[in-house]
Amino acid sequence: MKLRALLILITIACMAPATFAKSDTVFTQKQPPTILWVGNSLTYTNDLPQILTFIIQKFGKSAKMVSLCQPNYALEDHWNDGQVQQLIKKGNIKYVIVQQGPSSQPYGKQSLMVYGQKLQEICKKAGATLGFYMVWPAQVYYHTFEGVIQNYTAAAKHNQALLLPVGVVWRAYQKRNLPASLYSYDNFHPSLTGSFLAALTIFHTLYPTQDLTQMKRKDYHQWVTDQATFKAIIQLVLKN
Repeated sequence: MKLRALLILITIACMAPATFAKSDTVFTQKQPPTILWVGNSLTYTNDLPQILTFIIQKFGKSAKMVSLCQPNYALEDHWNDGQVQQLIKKGNIKYVIVQQGPSSQPYGKQSLMVYGQKLQEICKKAGATLGFYMVWPAQVYYHTFEGVIQNYTAAAKHNQALLLPVGVVWRAYQKRNLPASLYSYDNFHPSLTGSFLAALTIFHTLYPTQDLTQMKRKDYHQWVTDQATFKAIIQLVLKN
């Protein structure tokens, strides 16, 4: 039995006009832009939207987050529920960030492609930018990681959407011998550090001109407890 969609609205007070950068385009708005998250527990675990909100605020900017996430949901489930279409059609969404499970297999890829296209059609009409939040596989299926990366990348390219390459940075981190684990107790959902890595990767994609090297770990200690991990995450985000 599917649970009723959880709709969380997080608003940061707008201290100054917000400037959003995507690729080489800069958006300046008097009101903070709205980011709609469409996904499942890989987004709402540790409240990823709130972590991104915190980072945005630390860089002197502001944004409003709307989170539409349910356990075990794929894009198809969200589409069938119909709420995501209604939210996008209101026309006040700047970015629509979507994710589902790892999607390394053909059915998962098809879901990303087909329902990504349906969402993109609505986004274009509403003036929103669609972004695919690339996730990661459970540790037991780690051998499928390349499929995860390929399928999310293909979906973004096919739908002419933004790619948020969290999975790429995640895999690069895993190749390092670093103190903090990105996986939580179930070896699938993100730890606090894993969610911070995801948030910073997404932040860098949306705000590519911001200087991440000026970040101080003391400001983010609730998610990253050691300096080596903090520095490595920044380096990997910038590199990938």
